[in-house]
Amino acid sequence: MMKGEEMKEIKIGMLGFGTVGTGVVRVLRENEREITAKAGVKLTLKSVLVRDAKKERPYMEGLHLTENVDEILNDEEIDIVIELLGGIHPAREYMLVAMEKGKNVVTANKDVVAQFGKDMFEAMEKYGVDFHFEASVGGGIPIVMPLKQCLTANRVTEIMGIINGTTNYMLSQMSENGSDYDSVLKEAQAKGYAEANPAADVEGLDAARKIAILASIAFNTRIRFEDVSVEGITKVTPEDIEYAKALGYVVKLLAIGRDCGEAGVDVRVHPVFLPKAHPLASVNDVYNAIFVRGNAIGEAMFYGRGAVAMAARTPGSSSTRRRT
Repeated sequence: MMKGEEMKEIKIGMLGFGTVGTGVVRVLRENEREITAKAGVKLTLKSVLVRDAKKERPYMEGLHLTENVDEILNDEEIDIVIELLGGIHPAREYMLVAMEKGKNVVTANKDVVAQFGKDMFEAMEKYGVDFHFEASVGGGIPIVMPLKQCLTANRVTEIMGIINGTTNYMLSQMSENGSDYDSVLKEAQAKGYAEANPAADVEGLDAARKIAILASIAFNTRIRFEDVSVEGITKVTPEDIEYAKALGYVVKLLAIGRDCGEAGVDVRVHPVFLPKAHPLASVNDVYNAIFVRGNAIGEAMFYGRGAVAMAARTPGSSSTRRRT
């Protein structure tokens, strides 16, 4: 920006003000100076969609809260819509309307991206806007843009990773403390790492949605959630953990995508005996890691926090940098 030139302002509308939404507001406020310097624009959160505008929330001071989504979708001043509602409906419909109205969309919604990504990308192309979903996979790990841009010159042959922080925490506790499945699940729930209904995590469904997204990008194809073979950790016992240790392995829930040549792409999620020497074997607690093998780069690994780390992500800044 030239000296004396007025700083451009980008206005944001956010759908949802739960744990992740609260984290977004916190980061936008606490890191405002850094974000402005790096993005070259001023980000302003103009409106936030909530169920109850009168409910007390952290960081709500100075925010305009609304219970009417049309107030955001029809606001011509809003440039970016951040969708943090979760679930498929009405999140999918809101995002499509936002793009139709010329707004860039950023989402952390792996359900929509995994099942209706094609619709989202078609709308993006049709209306000439951006659709970003980095926050939908990998917890605190930036992985989508590296796969789409930095590794473009590579033919990716394999992508596999620990992409569910909840189950990695549980397996780590079972390994370190000899705890059984039921005990570590209760502990994970008490710490907020697992939901009251933990099925999406412990049955591998969350990881399956994420690997469907990552494999689609890595192999330049369309992998649906239904294409992924899935087995969770509900049947893993302390005896399994100890048997693995005795053989020089650790038990990890891996999401795996492999290019099998003419046979197509193999995508699956299941517990594995992983050699202790493998880079992923030392990824413990709520941390995630994604291991990529390509014909040019060789091997690379991306590492960061998983469960509950999403609140530390800042959806919106990457879209801002590319659209200004």
